Amino acid sequence: MKKNLMKALLLLAILFTVSFAASAQVYVKIRPPVPVIVRPPQPSHDHVWIDEEWEPNGGNYRYAGGHWDVPPHPGYRWRKGHWRRHHHDGEEWIRGSWGR
Repeated sequence: MKKNLMKALLLLAILFTVSFAASAQVYVKIRPPVPVIVRPPQPSHDHVWIDEEWEPNGGNYRYAGGHWDVPPHPGYRWRKGHWRRHHHDGEEWIRGSWGR
């Protein structure tokens, strides 16, 4: 019984740690440079170009933009991501998203 309780507590501690790490914000003092991307031809009239977009990568960001994508629903438009300045911490990337 005591052994099972210890295993359950250990599992909860691991899950808590992983969920906390996954929600951590990444702040940078200097924005990473945007690579030069050659825009390929539009695959169809339904596709929308997703330009500058960044993903957290350790303590920094990696470029994830420069691709064509189809809106998830008719009439949706891409809202561009942007950098948000935090007074002391640096800047944080706010992801783009689909919306009406």
